[in-house]
Amino acid sequence: LLILTFGYVLIVLRLPGRMTRKSPVGAFAKFGKSFSFRFGGWINAVIPMIIVPYYSVIGGWVIKYFAVFLTGGGSATAADDYFTGFVGSVFQPLGWFLLFLGATAVIVLLGVEKGIEKVSKFMMPILVVLAIGISIYCLTLDGAMDGLAYYVQPHMSDFSVKTVLAAMGQLFYSMSLAMGIMVTYGSYMRKDTNLESSVRQIEIFDTVIAFLAGLMIIPAVFVFSGGDPKILQSGPSLMFVILPKVFESMSFAELLELHFSFLSFFAALTSSISLMETIVSIFQDKFHWTRKSSCIFVTVMSIVLGARPLLDLVLSPLSAGQI
Repeated sequence: LLILTFGYVLIVLRLPGRMTRKSPVGAFAKFGKSFSFRFGGWINAVIPMIIVPYYSVIGGWVIKYFAVFLTGGGSATAADDYFTGFVGSVFQPLGWFLLFLGATAVIVLLGVEKGIEKVSKFMMPILVVLAIGISIYCLTLDGAMDGLAYYVQPHMSDFSVKTVLAAMGQLFYSMSLAMGIMVTYGSYMRKDTNLESSVRQIEIFDTVIAFLAGLMIIPAVFVFSGGDPKILQSGPSLMFVILPKVFESMSFAELLELHFSFLSFFAALTSSISLMETIVSIFQDKFHWTRKSSCIFVTVMSIVLGARPLLDLVLSPLSAGQI
């Protein structure tokens, strides 16, 4: 409901880039020189600068797991201390973080048509096909229908203001609102593109992928956990600690693990690309830097900011229950 109402209006309003042909800072400045307009532009610039570094840390975890599954070592990830041992080491997380960030930077450096557009056209169809395939397989598991019912049936007794706020937060993150991405991509749109039609496509695609993500995870974890709500609501450890255990308990475990990690890597990379492209476009627009100079600066900045949470995990390692 929020996507169809609040989200629709916000996406339309967050595409002034098409009219101004500028990045968020420049686009907001076109509408006025007051503090509120300048603040609106810069807050859209600062948010992706904060997100890219920590997002790349998690992206490094994703690409690490993909590499492990690709080399046939998936069974090791099901061990209780595998993930905590990985994030608590010194050099491994840093190396995978740099690899993920480097892959993002290379694609952004290639530009919109040669980099982002080509990679997205290749990755998005594969992402959808993999999501549908894994969802169908997970629904064939014994007891998965109970998990599906848990996923789709409304639990009105649990409904509260907190539910609405959580949905609102997910709306902003999932649809890339208030972080400059829509403004940046809007500046690349042709003038003859139907804006309302594009927004509807974004809403439909985002909602379908989000629903498929739940189908891939919730029924399978429900079966594995016996419906334990604590496990079903366990946050990041659901993906990096619990899901490997779930996959290991299934038939075709290695194939399923590989496909899921491949899908996760694609999803993480496309999101990281859009965030970094927003920051690069701002530096190009505001300071008239070249794409190469902007990309190098953003990459170095992300390395500096992203190294902090990695260092924190090494100095203060978390247990699986704390993740």
